[in-house]
Amino acid sequence: MEKERRREREFNENQLEGRNAVLEVLRSGRDIEKVFVQKGNVEGTIKRIVAQAAEKGVLIQETSRQKLDEMSQTKNHQGVIALAAAREYFSVEDILQTAAEKGEAPLIVICDELSDPHNLGAILRSAECAGAHGVIIPKRRSVGLTATVAKAAAGAVEYMKVAKVSNINNAIAELKEKGVWVFGTAAEGSIPMYKADLTGPAAIVIGNEGDGMSQLVRKNCDVMVHIPMKGKITSLNASAAASILLYEAVRQRI
Repeated sequence: MEKERRREREFNENQLEGRNAVLEVLRSGRDIEKVFVQKGNVEGTIKRIVAQAAEKGVLIQETSRQKLDEMSQTKNHQGVIALAAAREYFSVEDILQTAAEKGEAPLIVICDELSDPHNLGAILRSAECAGAHGVIIPKRRSVGLTATVAKAAAGAVEYMKVAKVSNINNAIAELKEKGVWVFGTAAEGSIPMYKADLTGPAAIVIGNEGDGMSQLVRKNCDVMVHIPMKGKITSLNASAAASILLYEAVRQRI
């Protein structure tokens, strides 16, 4: 009985299985994170699904029948499973508009290719608690608003606007045009975070878990900051770094 209850709690309502279900969700315009198709099975309806997903810029991943069987909740996946976003995405303009409506200087987090859903969920939670106006993530090589992210965010996905953009560097350029200063984070950042002026329009860039920020994103930041480290370990978890910088912005804005 307990095992059945646990299975019911873990059921992901954002996972769509079967050819007709996946075709319909693609037609509906709902945000789709990823489509898994059985390796070698690209005929008929599956071919149409792959074509429609590609047209919408949805990530398509070929995988084994065994993996699909393990993922399947219905046990009738017919060679295809789609993961829909836990919540709709917004635009960068929507995020800036939220700040304008509140009469506040924009405070935004940019996640450069985070892969861990628990990290993104924790960042969304911290961003919401700190009063940030939005989070920006890339479409490619990044976790999206999956059910795991929503769970880790502890309800924050219901309140935090998330923009999913094709190109992070273009989003940074758009923010700069609107007067937002972009602060990159790295151990070798030129100034400690306490000397960064986060009272004005600000976007904080958090790099991925392994390599940090990409070189081009780093180059496009206005200022590179570092978090002073006093211990022997010289790096923080991505979500912890985001929280520290967000609350430095809160401190400065009080």
